[in-house]
Amino acid sequence: MPQGKPENVPDDGLTTRARRNRPLVIVHTGPGKGKSTAAFGLALRAWNQGWPVGVFQFVKSAKWRIGEEAALRALGEAAAGGTVTWHKMGEGWSWIRKPGSEEDHAADAREGWEQIKRDLAAETYRLYVLDEFTYPMKWGWIDVDEVVAVLRDRPGDQHVVITGRDADPRLLDFADLVTEMAKVKHPMDRGQKGQKGIEW
Repeated sequence: MPQGKPENVPDDGLTTRARRNRPLVIVHTGPGKGKSTAAFGLALRAWNQGWPVGVFQFVKSAKWRIGEEAALRALGEAAAGGTVTWHKMGEGWSWIRKPGSEEDHAADAREGWEQIKRDLAAETYRLYVLDEFTYPMKWGWIDVDEVVAVLRDRPGDQHVVITGRDADPRLLDFADLVTEMAKVKHPMDRGQKGQKGIEW
């Protein structure tokens, strides 16, 4: 894509403007750092355009305070830019899977997905950040085929970005833009834990 120009223009009957403004499904996956950070960068751009933004976190605990959340909440309350609404789905059910049972976590994930479906149908947001959403699909709590069908049939001009490792091939095949974050090296390889301002 030299200078941002597509190499091929499909014969789809759309004008350049119509093709440019099609809503996208974006996936950030892979073992490297930066998947959520990149999605929150998109949220900043959306906020700047005056779009309503919905953030749905599917793994991070409701007790955790990450820097992007504080910044986007503050921006969402500012007079300029769009609104930002933040939803946390559960109390930290990632690979540590605690507290609560797996059944509790699965139920929380399904309710989170039901809320997203309601918001998509109502066109509540222009950008949806579904942070760590690949995990409930990987663990079988949410059906991948249903996710693809709902996103395929969503009305209006709603963009969706999904983050997390091990994205299902069906989701990757459906998505418009897929980026795989690959780890080359990380301080944790040398035994260094995460730190303020870098990881949160």
